[in-house]
Amino acid sequence: MTRPGTPDDAAAATGADSPWALRDYALIADGERGALIDPRGGIAWLCAPAWHDGAVFNGLLGGPGGFGVRPADRWNVWGGYYEDGTLIRVSRWVTADGIVSCREALAVPADTGRVVLLRQIRAVRGAALVDVDLDVRADYGRRPMTGMRQENGTWTARSGALHVRLAGAAQARPGPDGGLHARLRLPEGGSHDLVLEIATELQNAPLVPHSLWNATERWWAAAVPDCSDTAAPRDTRMAYAVLSGLTSVRGGMVAAATTSLPERADTGRDYDYRYAWVRDQCYAGVAVAAHGPHPLLERAVRFVADRLLDDGSALRPAYTVDGGPLPPERGLPFVGYPGGSDRTGNRAGRQFQLDVFGEALQLFAAAARHGVLDSRAARAAALAADAVADRWTQPDAGLWELEDRWWTHSRLCCVVGLRDLSRELRTPASADWSRLADRILDATRSRCVHPDGHWQRADDDPGPEAALLLPLARGALPRTDPSLALTRSEVARQLAADGYVYRFRHGDEPLGDAEGAFLLCGFTMALAAHAQGRHTEAVRWFERTRSACGPTGLFAEEYDVAQRQLRGNLPQGFVHALLLECSARFGKAGDAVSAIGW
Repeated sequence: MTRPGTPDDAAAATGADSPWALRDYALIADGERGALIDPRGGIAWLCAPAWHDGAVFNGLLGGPGGFGVRPADRWNVWGGYYEDGTLIRVSRWVTADGIVSCREALAVPADTGRVVLLRQIRAVRGAALVDVDLDVRADYGRRPMTGMRQENGTWTARSGALHVRLAGAAQARPGPDGGLHARLRLPEGGSHDLVLEIATELQNAPLVPHSLWNATERWWAAAVPDCSDTAAPRDTRMAYAVLSGLTSVRGGMVAAATTSLPERADTGRDYDYRYAWVRDQCYAGVAVAAHGPHPLLERAVRFVADRLLDDGSALRPAYTVDGGPLPPERGLPFVGYPGGSDRTGNRAGRQFQLDVFGEALQLFAAAARHGVLDSRAARAAALAADAVADRWTQPDAGLWELEDRWWTHSRLCCVVGLRDLSRELRTPASADWSRLADRILDATRSRCVHPDGHWQRADDDPGPEAALLLPLARGALPRTDPSLALTRSEVARQLAADGYVYRFRHGDEPLGDAEGAFLLCGFTMALAAHAQGRHTEAVRWFERTRSACGPTGLFAEEYDVAQRQLRGNLPQGFVHALLLECSARFGKAGDAVSAIGW
């Protein structure tokens, strides 16, 4: 696709390989940034020093820069897996003469100003010949490596303002493209370590692979709980690992690791998700709380509380992971992922979305249930309740960040949050919160219940809306209220096909034409069925939605059912959060576990 100011052969001019389907990429992450690995063994995307900073490896969008480790024999079949409960990835290639693997991770615990990428190559069967290529291009490809030199077997260089060190490639040589290139020979059973460091300050500490790997393994073992009491233990541990990898030590969890990956080819719906959405953060915290008071719950509470204490009723829907404002949208000098664009920044940071206050209240109530809501977060909860009281009658952009309207979902989320908080946080204001919830529910019922008895999208839109299932499942109404069953039936009738659930209808277009199945909604359908006591049906929705990942086990925002492809930015944090919540809740229901057969 040709873009203004971009030649047709832009990707070829930068030396970039054609991208892979999104389902084929793996993620390694340390909470401060994340790298996508393609099946060729290339790091196709990495931003440094932070999620929202410029990328140093830009191949995913057709730009320069990368870090490749792959067999010299290009006649190979790729595969790989994650070590259970971690984001330590093992890439694997079967060649004509043997098997080669590469164990890779971003070292943790992470430093906000320093990323360390570990890669351990093994000749699993037969001798191995492996090519290594490094080309760091900071600031979205604008800053090639300069000042390259080798000392005591370690290469050093600069890429713009960033300092680069590579250990383990003493035999590498600079190439005419400005990068480093090496060919490694390993005997059968042999291994070789590479350590890449990219930092904002000059570093002198030795890059010792054994120590870095040991610390990384210990960190993951402590970070991810066992989850054996859930409905799908291994996938639940994976979801927890993804959420941990997306969450900064400062508390903020990015919605996804990438930008500009298309939800649908050439529709303009491709956004920068490398920021912390308050709603997504709350989904993650509530999901973790469904399983136990694990560290990610505390981080979510701290981040959301800080934003409320700073901004009150002017709370933004999204921030950078350190609590800063989102930058405005701007273009990048790339061809972009096929069918997508090349943009950074996000306009959602300037919207009013009422539902985020309700989600925050639900998060704080979940923390209170576990006894981990401190006085500071309790003050933030009171501010969120005050904001709902002040603003619930105003039109808002809603969950899907559309035009300002009187969205039903936004108000039902606030009803749930106020009721949860009034039960869990006993203060003089608790009764007021409960009465406010009743008032909002009565007004919303009078305006947003369809004549047929189900809840509709907005007061001026009678169509069905899958997002409504989540507040209904979480107790906006008594579970015996007929509108819950009627709404779920209407969503299943009009917005579900082949066992997958879509958000809402786009005019008269058939489901699947305008956009893919929305995986968040598939899991919320499962939660709604579970809330009705229909455990076997809940598990069917859960299992069907859980199947919509790629070989790596990662979920994107949407799933193209006909083509069996992921759509949108990768990995999408809130999808993994709802998988975790479903699995945790279903694991506590004997009927659900029996239905799965575990």
